[in-house]
Amino acid sequence: MVYVLLFFIFGLYVLDYHYKDNRLNQAAQEGIRGSIDEKYVMVTFQAGIEYWKSGLKGFEDAAEALNVSVEYRGATQYDLHEQITVLEQIIARKPAGIAISAINPQELSATINKAVDAGIPVVLFDSGAATSKAYSFLATDNYVAGATAARKMASLVGENGGVAVMTQPNQMNHQERTRGFLETMDREFPRVKVEAVQDGKYDSMSSRQATYELMSRYPNLKGIFATQANQGVGVAEAIQNLQLDGKVKIISFDTDKATLDLVKQGSIAATMGQGTWKMGYWSLQFLFHVKHGLVAPGSGTEANMTALPPFVDTGITVVTQGNVDQFYAK
Repeated sequence: MVYVLLFFIFGLYVLDYHYKDNRLNQAAQEGIRGSIDEKYVMVTFQAGIEYWKSGLKGFEDAAEALNVSVEYRGATQYDLHEQITVLEQIIARKPAGIAISAINPQELSATINKAVDAGIPVVLFDSGAATSKAYSFLATDNYVAGATAARKMASLVGENGGVAVMTQPNQMNHQERTRGFLETMDREFPRVKVEAVQDGKYDSMSSRQATYELMSRYPNLKGIFATQANQGVGVAEAIQNLQLDGKVKIISFDTDKATLDLVKQGSIAATMGQGTWKMGYWSLQFLFHVKHGLVAPGSGTEANMTALPPFVDTGITVVTQGNVDQFYAK
C-alpha cells in the first residue's frame, strides 16, 4: 500500500509538472504574439531604390513571426522636407512603432522627438540622428566600415599613391565612413595620400560627373572609395568611359545587383556588404518589445538593465570577385 501510494503521488507530481510547463509555454508564446491590427511603419528616403529591399524583408519577416502588420513609407526623393512630411503624417495616425532611417542627423530630430513624446516607440536604422530621443540605433559601425575600406584600398594600390573619396557629406553614416577611411589612411598608410573628398550626391549621374572632375584634377589617382552604392556605380561608369577600367581601383558600398555585377566583372574591386536584413528584423523586434512592455523604453545609456542598447552593430563583409555570388538575392 505504501509503494502504491508513493507511485500515485509521483504520478500526480508528473501530471502537475507537465500541466504547469504547458501553461508556461502557452503564456510565453502568447506574450510574444501581437495582433494583426497592430501596425508598425518603416520610413526611408528615396523609397524606391533597391537598397531598402533587404531591410524591408527583415522587417516583414519579424512581423510574420510576431503576428503584426507593417507598412513601408518614405520620401520618394532625396529630400529632407519630404521625409519630415511623411513622418508627420505617420505620427498623426499613431502607429504601434516607427523604424526610420534619417536623411539628416540633425534636421529630423525634432520630428522624431515629437513621435516619442506622443508615446510612439521609435528606433533608427542604417542612418542615425544622435540628438533625437529615438530608443536605439541599428546599423553598420560606419567608422569601422570606412577603416576596413581604407585597409582594402591600401592593399589594392600597393600602399602608396593618391586616392579619393566620393561621399554624401550631409548624412551621418557617410560622414562616419569617410572619417574612418581618412583617419585610418593617415594613421596606418602614410604613403597613401587622400587627394580629395568629393560630394557624389545620391545618384550615379552626379557621381559619374564628379569622377570626371576628379580625374581631370588628379589624373594619377590610383583609387576611389565611394561610400554609397549609386555613387560606386557612377564612379565605375566614368572610369570605364575614360578607359581606365582596372587601373583605378574602386571600392564601393552595399550589395545591390548593379554593384554586384560590377564586382563580378572586375570594374569594382570590392564593396562593403551591410547586414541590412538584420537592421529591419531587429528594428521591429525592438519596437514590439517596447510596445508590449517587455523591455523598458529609453536607451541603454540609462541606468536600466532592461532598456534597449543605444547602438547595435549589424556587421560588415568585404565582397570581392571571390565571394560575390553569395550576395545575389536568392
